[in-house]
Amino acid sequence: MAGIAQSNLNVERTNEQALVAVGLWLALSGVALAQQKPAKDQIVGAWTLVSVTSEMDDGKQAEPFGASPKGVIIFANDGHFSLFQSRAEIPKVAANDRAKATPEEAQSIVASSIAYYGTYAIDENTKVMSVNLAASTYANVAAIPNQKRTITLLTPDELKFDNPRTPNGMTLKTTWKRAAAP
Repeated sequence: MAGIAQSNLNVERTNEQALVAVGLWLALSGVALAQQKPAKDQIVGAWTLVSVTSEMDDGKQAEPFGASPKGVIIFANDGHFSLFQSRAEIPKVAANDRAKATPEEAQSIVASSIAYYGTYAIDENTKVMSVNLAASTYANVAAIPNQKRTITLLTPDELKFDNPRTPNGMTLKTTWKRAAAP
C-alpha cells in the first residue's frame, strides 16, 4: 500500500514538473514571439531625442546639437515620418519676426536645428531603413533620394540608428526613447 502511495506521489510530482515546464515554455515562447514583431511595427509612434553624435572618417567625434539636444521623430504606420532636432537653446530673433532675423541670428538658428519629413520603409532582414524626404529646412539633404539609416537597436523603449553618410561626410549616431503618453 505504501509503495502504491509513493508511486502515485512520484507521478503527481512528475505531472507538476511537466506542467511547470510547459508553462515556462509557453511564457518564453510568448516573449520570443513578441520580440519577433517586425521592426516596421515596433517603430511606429513618437520618440524623443536623447543624443546625437557625429563621427568623421578621421575618428573625430562631436555633438552637433549639444549635450542635451531636443527633438522628436514620429513614425506613422502608413510609412510617413517627421523629424525635428535642435540644440537645447535656440537663439531668439530680436525683431520678434522670423522674417526679420539678422544674418547672424539666422545663421545660428540654421546651425542649431533641422527638420524634415517624408516616407520610410524598413528592410526586415538587414534592419536598414530607407527614407525619402519630401521637404527639409536643409534643402540639400531633401534632394538626396533613398537615404539609408541603419537600425542598431530597437526595443519597446529605445531606438538607435546611424545615418552612415551625411552630405558633409560624417556618420550621425542618434539615440531616441519612446515618448511618454500625454
